[in-house]
Amino acid sequence: MEGGELPGLLVNEIGGIRGILHSHVAFLRKHFYLITMKELVENRKHLSRKVQAIYLWWHKPVIDQELLQSLPNLKVIANSGVGMDHLDLKLIASFGVKMANAPRAVSSSTADAGMALLLASARRLVEVHHIAISSSMDYCEADILGVKISGATLGIIGMGRIGYKIALRAKAFEMKILYHNRTQRKAQEEQAVGATYCETIDSLLQQADFVMLAVNLTPQTRNLIGKRELELMKPTATLVNISRGAVVDQEALVMALQTGVIWAAALDVTYPEPLPRLSSLLISWKGWRSSFVKIKECHYNASPRH
Repeated sequence: MEGGELPGLLVNEIGGIRGILHSHVAFLRKHFYLITMKELVENRKHLSRKVQAIYLWWHKPVIDQELLQSLPNLKVIANSGVGMDHLDLKLIASFGVKMANAPRAVSSSTADAGMALLLASARRLVEVHHIAISSSMDYCEADILGVKISGATLGIIGMGRIGYKIALRAKAFEMKILYHNRTQRKAQEEQAVGATYCETIDSLLQQADFVMLAVNLTPQTRNLIGKRELELMKPTATLVNISRGAVVDQEALVMALQTGVIWAAALDVTYPEPLPRLSSLLISWKGWRSSFVKIKECHYNASPRH
């Protein structure tokens, strides 16, 4: 089938594990002539000049120099998500290709996920689930009570679109809100969510019961939370990461959880992603231990967090 006057749009595949959703196809075909990577590889001579745009879904297809050189009429690459840290933007720009992303599309959903992780770790939902489906696990009810959200202090690192939406949700849970950002929010925006600005991350870490990471991955934020930062946190604190896995030094995080430097970690993202199933310390714990909740033996004496 020829594309007529429609510009060619390269996609990884349609359906499958890393393909665009079937529900997207009808809309895309109204505006583009769809070309899959398989079709391009099999008929590169005929199709390479037709491609004027690439639609990235789950980071696929991989954008490298070889692909860019093979598409002489490529004008734009559209990323289906917000983050573009998986892309070599300088390389793309050197070919005269523009980048587009969807910075607002998932802000609310990501904020929802952040609060879900915070609530699940605080109320110990994953641990209780494992206990409920285990036929042999011994436990002490006093040790799975969880902790209160209302009145607790939430420290948000990265008060952009997503961070602000998290603050709106946290306010409904009657949490005290601290935040650190490259630039301070306007006074009326702070007042609307009851947020207090911390000039330094250190100050926020020392005060927060829950630390929520909502920053972009940049050279400045890579390993933003490492051994030193974890040791600044309260021993009763929980780290929640909804940004990028590489924002946290995972080796330092595992050590902090093992030694009780912090209480818990609730992770939406890891590095690499997904984690190696057999070798990662974050998921290699027996029974109900998980990187999603507290990595620690169940004690039969109530802790200060209960």
